[in-house]
Amino acid sequence: MSEEVKNNAIKGGEFVIRETSYQDIFIPEEFDEEAKMIRQTCVDFLDTEVLNKLDRIDAQEEGLMQSLMDKSGELGMLGVSIPEEYGGFGKNFNTSMLVADAVGGGFSFAVALSAHTGIGTLPILYYGNAEQKAKYIPKLATGEWKAAYCLTEPNSGSDANSGRTSAKLNAEGTHYLINGQKMWITNGGFADVFIVFAKIDDDKNLTAFIVEKDFGGITMNPEEHKLGIKGSSTRQIFFNDCPVPVENMLSERENGFKIAVNILNIGRIKLGAATIGSARSVLSTAINYANERVQFNLPISKFGAIRYKLAEMATRLFATESATYRAGQNIDDAYDALIASGMDEAKAKLKSVEQFAIECAIIKVWCSEMLDYVVDEGVQIYGGMGYSAEAPMERAYRDSRINRIFEGTNEVNRLLVVDMLLKRAMKGELDLMGPAQAVASELMSIPDFGEEDDTPFAAEKKIIANLKKAGLMIAGAAVQKLMMSLSKEQEILMNIADIIGYVYVAESVILRAEKLQHTVGGDQAAYAADMAKIYLYGAIDKVNAAGKEALYSFGEGDELNMMLVGLRRFTKAQPFNVKEARQRIAKKLIEENKYCF
Repeated sequence: MSEEVKNNAIKGGEFVIRETSYQDIFIPEEFDEEAKMIRQTCVDFLDTEVLNKLDRIDAQEEGLMQSLMDKSGELGMLGVSIPEEYGGFGKNFNTSMLVADAVGGGFSFAVALSAHTGIGTLPILYYGNAEQKAKYIPKLATGEWKAAYCLTEPNSGSDANSGRTSAKLNAEGTHYLINGQKMWITNGGFADVFIVFAKIDDDKNLTAFIVEKDFGGITMNPEEHKLGIKGSSTRQIFFNDCPVPVENMLSERENGFKIAVNILNIGRIKLGAATIGSARSVLSTAINYANERVQFNLPISKFGAIRYKLAEMATRLFATESATYRAGQNIDDAYDALIASGMDEAKAKLKSVEQFAIECAIIKVWCSEMLDYVVDEGVQIYGGMGYSAEAPMERAYRDSRINRIFEGTNEVNRLLVVDMLLKRAMKGELDLMGPAQAVASELMSIPDFGEEDDTPFAAEKKIIANLKKAGLMIAGAAVQKLMMSLSKEQEILMNIADIIGYVYVAESVILRAEKLQHTVGGDQAAYAADMAKIYLYGAIDKVNAAGKEALYSFGEGDELNMMLVGLRRFTKAQPFNVKEARQRIAKKLIEENKYCF
């Protein structure tokens, strides 16, 4: 990407008020050969080492998961984004996203690997001092040591900073003695290193520590029995005067909550990438079954109801994939700009992700809900066999459900989207007020229909611009009407978050289709255009529904009627035959016998 484009790059959250050019986004089709080879290595590893052992993994066969982690470490899968000086490949953020995507179809193994490479390793890489990084990162990069992340407690889930685990300096001043209970700890049963969050004395905020299993004072409950991801080690861990050397404090005292928040931002978008890989696998399995299953003397893939499901699954997958890699490249571009300005590498990594925390939250929500839709329809396509533990959909269905809870529940993430936008506006980082006032003025004027623009995607981009206006109108009115009490109106905030999220994903897939038309053309661009328009036209109805629900909640009288008229204006579109577009998508899927976009 040129310096001119980078300097003009969109800021996090700015998509709400600014139009983005297709030239300024990255699409998955642009990955270079090296990135594709890394991805293929991961896919091949799943095929040869993981997918043929799923029952054994779910039974938590002794030593099996550790062995798989060791083998993936030998291939470099654990060190893709770790700097070369620590034994990694030093690849950019979007390439690490591609790895999460490629491994995402690995069920419980994907969870173990993601927890190790993400929340287990990154706190040390980004917040550790030179000695800590030199000691731990090379062993984590190869898998010699496995990592876990200890934040959640019985009484502190979404409210992480309310944790009660304590750390007290011993009389000699050499060690902190940690006492407390952590729960839902992924990789807990076999981890060598734990990132543990505790409060020192009467501190208000958490402090983070690097704790080795061999330090002592650590006990565990047996493995948790879970609805899904049964092969993932999940333990409650107890710290009983666990002695942690003072030099193992991570970053500064009371900086733990900030560490947790920033690492979770990364975890959210990486989880989105992983669900894409899982959905791709599930959809291909469903297509294959639809082609093989015969009813009424025809493969069920011949029936319109099944073709609708396949096309809609593919469309939602394609759309969320578009948003995920768009945001990943935005993070890489922000990182490059921060490095060019002289910022330290680790700080630049964190700052670039933090800048796009709004997009990370959107991607986490939309991707996890996309996967839940895909697995649910996958079960339905299998019919009675979908409910059987002998068929492949059962595991996918159960394993998917955790993603709406992982990395902050989807409800919390929806609230965060709006909260972060409003806070950035209050700080002057985003000018939401100006555009919101412009929309309010527009409502009082006669619509300017202007001249018809018949260039490709002009109509769709106009719809996107109008959907943004709908969001600004409703958010602006809610802020003005409810003032400080808006923060307590969670239903309204989630309505606004839904509008923002649908706008971001719809815009992303339209831009991807437009870029493919300009760069590739042909059938590939035509299929992308179909899926982009299908998703957009669905998003229009979702925005309209969320908008009405929000307006009904706080609007009244003439003001409400005026805003409802505005909402109808901003959610209008010319008719588009989504049935025919879905038929074209389904035909391609069925012919290829897999997800092929």
